[in-house]
Order: sequence, then C-alpha cells, then structure tokens
Amino acid sequence: MNNPIKSLTKKEWVLWLGSLLIVTVSNMLSGDIDILTMTAALIGVTSLIFAAKGNVWAQILMILFSILYGIISWRFRYWGEMITYLGMSMPMAIWSAVTWFRNPSSENANEVEIQHLTRRHVCLLAAAGVVVTAVFYAVLKVLDTPNILFSTVSITTSFLAASLTMLRSSFFGLGYASNDLVLVVLWTLASMENPAYIPVVVNFAIFFFNDMYGFVSWRRREALQH
Repeated sequence: MNNPIKSLTKKEWVLWLGSLLIVTVSNMLSGDIDILTMTAALIGVTSLIFAAKGNVWAQILMILFSILYGIISWRFRYWGEMITYLGMSMPMAIWSAVTWFRNPSSENANEVEIQHLTRRHVCLLAAAGVVVTAVFYAVLKVLDTPNILFSTVSITTSFLAASLTMLRSSFFGLGYASNDLVLVVLWTLASMENPAYIPVVVNFAIFFFNDMYGFVSWRRREALQH
C-alpha cells in the first residue's frame, strides 16, 4: 500500500494534471457547478492514472467513484447506471482490490501481476455477459429507463471491464474505454434535456483517453512480465 504518486513518470504527471485541469475548467464553465459531479470526476481520473500503474489504490478510489456516480445517475433516473455501479462495479472493485493486493508482480511489488486470459476465461465472460445483459435489460424496461438501448450496452461493457479488471487482464483498459464511449453518448442525450450534464460528457471523454493510456501501459508491462 505504497504512495502511488511517487511512482508517476513525467508523462503521467502531465496526463494526470492536464485531465484534472480540463475536468475542473469544464465544470466551472458550465455556469452551475455541481460539486458532486466534479468531485466524482476528479476521483475517477486519479483512479485511472493509478490503474495504469497497476496500483491497488486505483480500486480503492474506484469504490468511492462508484458510490458518487451512482448518486449522479439516480438524479437523472439512469437506473441502469445506478444499479450497475452500486450493485456491480462497486462490489467488483472491492473484489479487484483484494485480488490485486494478493497478486503483486514479482518484478515490482507495487504493481499487480498481469494474468493472461485463458479460453475458459473468455467463454465464461461471454456467457456471463449475455446473461447480465438480458437480465438488466428486463429490469431497465420495467423501470422505464431513459435511452434504454445505450443504458443496456453500458451495462454490458461495464460488466466486461470490471470482470477483466478482477482477472488482472491488460484488456480491462480497453473494456473501460469502450464503456466511456457509450457513456459519452448516454450523457450527451441527457445534456440535451439538461445542459447541467455537459460536464459529465467531458468527464467521460477524458476518462476515455486515460483508459486507453492504461491499456497501452499494461500491454507494455505485460510484455516485460512475461
């Protein structure tokens, strides 16, 4: 449980501080600063930077982000997002924190050991993804969730990303980047009804670039570890 900030490279400092600046400015320019949204975004960006390093603190911050994002989603009646993050992403982040903590890299104890996906992993993820999608779609339909198609796709990508994180796969970053794109669309639709949600769109656009950096970073470390 070291201090992950000490291990950041100059490139990562620029990415982190630049992301924090963009998130802060976009929220301030909205004219109606939502402290909850901005706080969640700042925590989320920091979590992604630490995740790129394979540091367990990323999952601890993700637990906090899931709670805040669940509240934000509840306010707009995005039940799928609320249920996904509070009922799935948060518990899986807790599980991932334990898994990452118990599997440090042999090269660097401050980083998690990356695991190769087996055919069994892929088959189980595919089957579970279909079941989760079907079940949540039925729930969202009963709750009369706005933009149900994108909400359902968001659940699928969130589940796969969280599962890949728990499995310590380098593809978790790609999973979250895919989810970010879906959420950009989802919150763009929400901002058309309420411009106050425009900063949320910007937040997830920033998340996308950070998740892609995390994916590239993990692939590089995977080559070194194996």
